[in-house]
Amino acid sequence: MEIERKWMVKGWPEQGALLPLLYTEHQEQGYLHTDAPIVRIRMEARSGGDTKYVLCFKSAGLLAREEIEIETSEEDYCRLAALTGHSLIKKVRRVYGLPDGLHLEVNLVDEGLPTEFMYAEVEFSSEEEAHGWTPEAFGLGAYLSDDVTQLPGQSMSAYWARTRGCES
Repeated sequence: MEIERKWMVKGWPEQGALLPLLYTEHQEQGYLHTDAPIVRIRMEARSGGDTKYVLCFKSAGLLAREEIEIETSEEDYCRLAALTGHSLIKKVRRVYGLPDGLHLEVNLVDEGLPTEFMYAEVEFSSEEEAHGWTPEAFGLGAYLSDDVTQLPGQSMSAYWARTRGCES
């Protein structure tokens, strides 16, 4: 089960002792199906680390939804990417440590394109934890002020459909 909140943001957060940068990842992702079950492929290349290729299935939902990720080979990833028939979404993800042990994932999407935007996510272990978590407790109230978790059309699969013209 994936339980996460999402915010639209402008820029990277200010770093400091309370918000250390844990790692940066360069990603490419595309969708084979954008309605539930959503079918996504993704390449995740961690700076100074490994590269993973992941096939993912997601159920419908906003705050919480079922997510099944299956690691695959580079060859299968490339074959699946070709099946999309579109250029993949490019993302830069920076993951920051929060004082409560959670992670703030900030994403720059399609940098340099007219559709470029940034968003942030925090994943939780329960819906209760997600509802009770406040950005203000970590000095992030202004940065994480545009909560879009419960707004339909804010998912990456919806962005794919809008920008790649591939409703499924």
